[in-house]
Amino acid sequence: MLTRIRNATLAHHTRVDVPASTLKLEIAKILEQEGYVQGVRVVDPKPDDRGVVVPQKTIRITLKYGPRGERVITGIERVSRPGRRVYFGREDVPAVLGGLGTAILTTSRGVMTGREARREGVGGEVLCNVW
Repeated sequence: MLTRIRNATLAHHTRVDVPASTLKLEIAKILEQEGYVQGVRVVDPKPDDRGVVVPQKTIRITLKYGPRGERVITGIERVSRPGRRVYFGREDVPAVLGGLGTAILTTSRGVMTGREARREGVGGEVLCNVW
């Protein structure tokens, strides 16, 4: 999902579609709340031009650009990977670019930003950083 968003912003696309899952939807909603994307919605499966129906729902993310076409998402990177999980305690939740970016964490209280995790006093697995 993160790679699709990164590639779409570099190519100045207006929207990007990703296969739906609960975790991806939560991450997309956080990106919308933080102002990195314009809109997020779940699209039900429907037949394509050949009549083939994809059996999975899709998340349609409308990307956001500045008044002169500059990208709002200048960087997005995955932190925790299947081969190397990255966890932080409640005191050690990282700030991205000195607070200018956003860290997205999955915690025992759900998916939230690094700021929310520090405010609520919880730690968790850092999924990605966005700036």
